[in-house]
Amino acid sequence: MPDNTNRNTVIFVVLSMVLLFGYQALVLGPQNRQRDAELKARETPAAAQVSPGTGAGAPALAGPAAPVFVTRQAAIAGTPRIVVDTPALQGSVSLRGGRIDDLFLRNYRVDVDPKSPPVELLRPEGVKDAWFADFGWTGSNLPGLPGASALWTQVQGDRLSPGRPVVLRYDGGQGLVFTRQIEVDDRFMFTVTDTVANSLPGPVTIAPYASVQRRGAPAVPAANAHEGAVGVMDGVLEMLKYKQLKKDGEKVFKATGGWLGVTDKYWLAAVVPEQKEAVNAAYRATSVSGLDIYEANFVANPRVVQPGGTYTHVSRLFAGAKTLPVLRDYETSLGIPRLQDAVDWGRLYFLTKPSFWLLEVFFGFLNNFGLAILALTVVVRLLLFYPANLSYESLTKMKKVQPQVEELRARLKDDPQRQQQELMRLYQSEKINPLMGCLPMLATIPVFLALFKVLSVSIEMRHAPFYGWIHDLSARDPTTIFNLFGLIPWDPATLPYIGGLLNGPLHIGVWPLAYGFTQWLSMKLSPPAPDPMQQRLMELMPVIFTFVMAPFAVGLMIYYTWSNVLTILQQYVIMRKYQVENPIDDFLARIKARKAAG
Repeated sequence: MPDNTNRNTVIFVVLSMVLLFGYQALVLGPQNRQRDAELKARETPAAAQVSPGTGAGAPALAGPAAPVFVTRQAAIAGTPRIVVDTPALQGSVSLRGGRIDDLFLRNYRVDVDPKSPPVELLRPEGVKDAWFADFGWTGSNLPGLPGASALWTQVQGDRLSPGRPVVLRYDGGQGLVFTRQIEVDDRFMFTVTDTVANSLPGPVTIAPYASVQRRGAPAVPAANAHEGAVGVMDGVLEMLKYKQLKKDGEKVFKATGGWLGVTDKYWLAAVVPEQKEAVNAAYRATSVSGLDIYEANFVANPRVVQPGGTYTHVSRLFAGAKTLPVLRDYETSLGIPRLQDAVDWGRLYFLTKPSFWLLEVFFGFLNNFGLAILALTVVVRLLLFYPANLSYESLTKMKKVQPQVEELRARLKDDPQRQQQELMRLYQSEKINPLMGCLPMLATIPVFLALFKVLSVSIEMRHAPFYGWIHDLSARDPTTIFNLFGLIPWDPATLPYIGGLLNGPLHIGVWPLAYGFTQWLSMKLSPPAPDPMQQRLMELMPVIFTFVMAPFAVGLMIYYTWSNVLTILQQYVIMRKYQVENPIDDFLARIKARKAAG
């Protein structure tokens, strides 16, 4: 039979490179261009975006064929507004509709440059990617209810700040008068107190509602994190991605208390009823003029308001960053159930939550998220030390008898059955269980998957610096081999025709190379595969994984590289214990021999 190992290896390499380049050209390339265009569209000077104005109102979506958008400045200037000014938020509340629809996060920037614009959270109707919160009343055949176009009157407060609420009033002239008080704390929670006064000759039945609406899904979905509808009703966590919600159209349920909203990877806008209040809640996806509209809302039970009587309803809006200490504090102080589960902990939440808690503890001591990752990795390796030790001991014993195994296979190559029998006899005599090389490592897989999830969704890693050239642990390593890691003042992405490749699948920085080297060394410390073809494939795996992992956040690369270093250390100690030849001792011996010869 002809030896096809060389041919198969070449085919494998060619197919791998085709898949790599194809993924860049067809998936990563368009996504990067969309992301850049989206960020550029959002980078508008914050001062101009939050200035209050007067006018006839922002244009709504128009045209049966496609939505027509206005600029953010035009939408803001088109409605009278009250400025929002807090330590965490800046923006404005629209008097048209009484909406909270214009918010920026003061302490979070678009990129790592501290002079870059603040992150935009909410934007008004009529603007591309509108995202806002509505509060109001509903009832059958009631006159003068304030809708989205109703113009409220400002009766108290000139600026919404902590300890400085504003009061709005709406009178449709038909017997019902509405008052709205809006308060905000020093973080991300708004409290909306709505009151209706009935001056009609008869009783009215009316129900309050609150809603978060997002017009259009993010152009570039977040990797490994939930985006879409999220909420907790009657203690049950509900998560519906945009795609799933669009497919289902609607999901309705009844509950007491809870919360629900729309989330991005790092940001959340959610409405919160009183926790003892029975509500009808819903997630909905509709299409208007070709634009997908995603909504999360609740309607409280109707109340009868007698002539001359009033009814007051209190609801809240969380609009901000999903930082765990803040979410936990709202859970405790306001009794909002499981608000911290707005962070996508994944199905391994029983591992991801304690892992993040440890990260928080280390970050509190070390004051550097990268160092916290290194410390967490050490703890994880210690917890997994025993099963890993069993695995590495088994692999080391197999490597020690490898010469005997090769001799046996060569001697009995024409008798596979006897070869297998002799191989098992050899393993028994040396007290080797081949399965022990794999089974203990299976126990570590859920832990590493959980840590991957934690580091993917942690807002604390966003724009967090490490050392040297790493200024954002949530971004890929910015260095590349094509300009000697920054030593040459040249951007390979500017090169015609192939710049996209050099800045895409071929962009390999220092940390991906360190990861690839440690992966290679760890594999060299393991026994080789029995088949020559498998050996060649295993030799290629570190190279392939280097390219696969390079686009990931550098914080993940630091974690995996450091984990590999600890693995190598554990393997090396065991191999020294059993006096097994290994590449580290071979390398040190060569260095020693050269010094002696020199």
